[in-house]
Amino acid sequence: MSIDWATTVAAIWRPKQASLRAVKRVDTIGFDDLLGIDRQKTEFKDNLALFLSGASANNILLWGSRGTGKSSLVKAALNCYQDKGLRVVEIDKDDLADLPEIVDDLRELPQRFLIFCDDLSFDEGETAYKHLKSILEGSIELPPENVLVCATSNRRHLISEQKTDNAGIEIIEGELHYGDRVEEKLSLSDRFGLWLSFYPNSQAQYLLIVDELFKDSLAAAEIDRKELHGAAKRFAMARASRSGRTAKQFCIQYQRDVATSV
Repeated sequence: MSIDWATTVAAIWRPKQASLRAVKRVDTIGFDDLLGIDRQKTEFKDNLALFLSGASANNILLWGSRGTGKSSLVKAALNCYQDKGLRVVEIDKDDLADLPEIVDDLRELPQRFLIFCDDLSFDEGETAYKHLKSILEGSIELPPENVLVCATSNRRHLISEQKTDNAGIEIIEGELHYGDRVEEKLSLSDRFGLWLSFYPNSQAQYLLIVDELFKDSLAAAEIDRKELHGAAKRFAMARASRSGRTAKQFCIQYQRDVATSV
């Protein structure tokens, strides 16, 4: 089934059907819902503004700690800019061999497409990333002007790094020269012009996010802040995470506990 991009804002690649499936229910998260990552939001939005205006923009790598808002930035961008022609196509890492054909179907369309690959990383010996390289910088044919790639990853260089990779590194006339294996691994991440890093929240940052999620209840004095913070700390400790995702999960759990205790 072909996609009507005039009315469809996002689609997901389904390899068994070898086709894109239109997304019917889009996550409604907005930029204002993403807390503690103001610098990342600003740089991300500035780069997208260039892309949507038809100017040159950088492919985007969002890397860092889990649950810190990397994927949510893409969802928020879709909600913010879909009226300006932004569309999102999501593809899994295992299906990157199909990416050139997908892009061929998009390159002549009037909309601006963000190719989104979530949780992108490659282990030793995997070669699927080579299909991504040609889309990022082109081969004999330049990459389409209406397509931008955005990937999220827990790895800064996307490909697993081994201690043995350092064996080929040499210092020649005071300059560091990487070996072939390292050069090959760096060549993929180097094709992303915009790197945005996401780090774990401090306890203070985590509690600020919790306060924002409960701001109406706190303002109405329906919840005791000290009690709320104590429960939030225990919840985070049990999960070994103070991410925004953890704060949202705590919010759901706390509200459910309050509802069942009434």
